[in-house]
Amino acid sequence: MSDFIVINLQVLFSGLALGAIYSLVALGFVLIIRATNVVNFAQGDFAMLGGFSMVAFLAAGAPYWLAILLALVAMGIFGLIFNLGVYYPLRHRSFLPVIISTLGASIFMQNTVLYFFGPQPRPMEKVFKTSAIEIGGVFMDTQYLTILGVTAIAVGFQYFLFERTLFGKKLQATSQDKDMARLVGIPVATMIAFTFCYSAILGGMAGILVSPVLFVSIGMGSIIALKAFSATIIGGFGDVTGSIVGGLLLGVVEAFGAHYISVPYKDAFAFLLLFIFLLLRPQGIFGEKISEKA
Repeated sequence: MSDFIVINLQVLFSGLALGAIYSLVALGFVLIIRATNVVNFAQGDFAMLGGFSMVAFLAAGAPYWLAILLALVAMGIFGLIFNLGVYYPLRHRSFLPVIISTLGASIFMQNTVLYFFGPQPRPMEKVFKTSAIEIGGVFMDTQYLTILGVTAIAVGFQYFLFERTLFGKKLQATSQDKDMARLVGIPVATMIAFTFCYSAILGGMAGILVSPVLFVSIGMGSIIALKAFSATIIGGFGDVTGSIVGGLLLGVVEAFGAHYISVPYKDAFAFLLLFIFLLLRPQGIFGEKISEKA
């Protein structure tokens, strides 16, 4: 292969890995949107908490794989606490108070982590000791391969859960019509609580996966959340498939923009893509155009 093709494949690979992180967080956004009809603006901070939980368990002496398991369990528990403390008391109010409460929770989470861990970013080891694998001249970082592999497994599990299990059907019924789901005997509160737990685990997983690449820092969740929320809009607001595709597309555009135009302005390319979609196709890739009568 020519150097031009190899370089572009290298950039594509990096972009897909980065986009997979956005997809995981965007998936958490979409699940909560579908279950509660509100946007959880603390979703990105779940990634930050996942990274710092991993740091804490490793510092306590836990083996790497056990630390991952404990961090994900901790994030699931935190998702339940978040549901009970932030969403549940306001569940009968309009969407605005709930959104404001998630913003307040985000600020609280960041300041709590700042108090316990300080402002200094923390490094984290990769899952595998081998740095990279070469295939056809393309060097594939093992951490990026791990990110893509875990994301593929998470998406497969998501499909199996929602399309092949009775529990998943109950979750879908709850997201479509909570009142009707309650009338047919589905425990709506339990379904919503599970959604928050699962979304927190997805966010925490994204934080653990990206930490060896970006370091663990208090601000890491904010930028990931902005990109992931952009991905949900690009893919089609509230569409599960769209959140995954939108995240991957965002990562690829960001990687190629950084490579060919400017690294310092790489974040701008993602938001430029969002602006183009809002201008030309505001319903997103998989969204449907909705018309309203005047």
